[in-house]
Amino acid sequence: MAELLETRDAVAQIEPLLAHLWMVRTFLKHAEEIQDSLEMLEVPRNLFDVIRATEPALQSGDHGRYIHKLRGKMGRLREARDFLSAQYSVYSDHTNYQMAARSLDAATKAIEAVLAKCG
Repeated sequence: MAELLETRDAVAQIEPLLAHLWMVRTFLKHAEEIQDSLEMLEVPRNLFDVIRATEPALQSGDHGRYIHKLRGKMGRLREARDFLSAQYSVYSDHTNYQMAARSLDAATKAIEAVLAKCG
């Protein structure tokens, strides 16, 4: 049986993953190809919402609340990942979009794995 992570250790592992999400968000927010698509623009908005939801708890050092908030936002994160993976090529098949979709998928899976080990 895998050992459970302390919440502070989980937060330490998740924070760099949220930095990856922030970079995907920034790329998509400024990507010219999607500016006319309200649906695609929901992806960077959802990423923003997920990341910012954890900030007050991080700043106050409340790791339990951080994990609780993030767990509550995982549905939005999965939806954003699934939509981007399925739809990015409609807007552009450029390597930047491919890598953004891969990065979002990998970060989401890694966050899920950390949360699964967190008590």
